[in-house]
Parts: sequence; C-alpha cells; structure tokens
Amino acid sequence: MRMRFQDKVVVVTGAAGGIGLAAVRRFASEGARIVAVDLEGSDLDAALSEAEPFGVDAIALTADCSDGGDVSRYVEQSVAEFGRLDVLFNNAGIEGRIIGLLDYPEEDFDRVINVNLRGVWLGMKHSAPAMITNGGGAIVNTASTAGLLGARGLSAYVASKHGVVGLTKSAALELVPQGVRVNAVCPSPIETRMMRSLEEGIGGDQAEMIRKDFASRNPMGRYGEPDEVAALVAFLASKDASYINGGIYTVDGGSVSGR
Repeated sequence: MRMRFQDKVVVVTGAAGGIGLAAVRRFASEGARIVAVDLEGSDLDAALSEAEPFGVDAIALTADCSDGGDVSRYVEQSVAEFGRLDVLFNNAGIEGRIIGLLDYPEEDFDRVINVNLRGVWLGMKHSAPAMITNGGGAIVNTASTAGLLGARGLSAYVASKHGVVGLTKSAALELVPQGVRVNAVCPSPIETRMMRSLEEGIGGDQAEMIRKDFASRNPMGRYGEPDEVAALVAFLASKDASYINGGIYTVDGGSVSGR
C-alpha cells in the first residue's frame, strides 16, 4: 500500500457509518492521522478500531455537522491536537423520510437540508482556512447519484444532494487559487445502513425484494462496497489527483449512464 497520506491530518465526518468507516480504514492504511467525527451517541469506537491496526494517531470527536459552533470546534480541536489539517472528507448525511412532496413535513425537510447541504458548506467554510494556513489541502464532499437525478418520495434528499453538487463546483472555483481542491463523489447503491433504511422505507416487510430489484437494475448487477467509494475518495484527496478540481464522480456501477 502506498503511503500517500503519511503525516497528513484527515478529518472524516459521518465516520461511524459504512462509507465513513471505510474511509477511516483507507486513509489510516496510507499513513494518515485520523480525526473521526460523528454525532454524540454514534459508534465512534468502531471508527477508531478501523484505524488502530495501522498504528496511526487517531482521535474521535462528537459534533452535529449542521451546527456551525460544533463544526468550528472540531476543526479547532483537530488543529490543536495535530497542528494542521490537510484533508476533509465531508461525508455526514441522512436520507430523511420517504414521503411525497406535497406531504413532506417542513421540519423534516429542513433537517435533511441542514445536515446534507448546510453541513457540507459549514465543513468547507471552517476547514478551508486551516488548510490554507498549511499551504493547501483537499476536500471531498459526499453527494449521491440522487444529486444527478430525481427520485419519487425523496425530494428533500434529492434537493440536498443536487445542492452539494453545485456547492462543490462553486467552492472549487473559489478555493483552488488558495491551494485547496474540492471534488465530490456520487455513490449509489452502496452496502450501508442508509440503503437498508431506504429499502425498508420503500418496501416494508418486502425490503428484501426491493433490494434485489435495486441490484438487478444496476448494470453491474450488485451493490457497491464502501471500500470502493473510499478508494476513490482517497485518490481525489491525494496528490495523484493534483489537477482534478470541481469534479463530480459517480461510484454507481454505471447506473446513471442509462438502461
């Protein structure tokens, strides 16, 4: 394994979830010092366990990524602990309720937008200055194929992820003169808790049938693995991607390419 992140400090939000755990493992395997961030009550010990076999320094911090004070605090604590910040994997997100547009409760809609879109903006707003102080860095945002397409019953999630795509492109233009590259990944469907929740929300006790249907409609005939997303995230965050900025990359087995 190449050590592309030796002595680099990498913050992973949503670190206790499937893609977050895979990202912690991938960055740690390449020498990064890890800051694992997730909500209070989430299993951040699992994230630290992913880093432990690689002998790297790793800390866990609790934060609500939709709260500016919490985001500012995790950035400050990261720099206080390690002296720098090089990479942000802006990955925290929620799927929200599966319900028609006309019936979607305002408070639920706002929560999805706050976590998935406002949270990404806050992460960039507070982490980029720390990267600029070091001479630059890289930010990778988690969008979704739902940021490229519509989906019935998921209006809040779709709107939030379309927003992440636009925000990524704008941030890439603004921050790259100061040495910070910004890109986004659009995964789906991936073997995660979020997909289990989506299957159950759509299918109820027929969730397994929904799962098989989703997989069968994918050109590769399967779900992706979190490690497959993490591999792309690590590439985009590394110097191997030094001329890649403002890109939106699908990790979806070709599902948005058509049928």
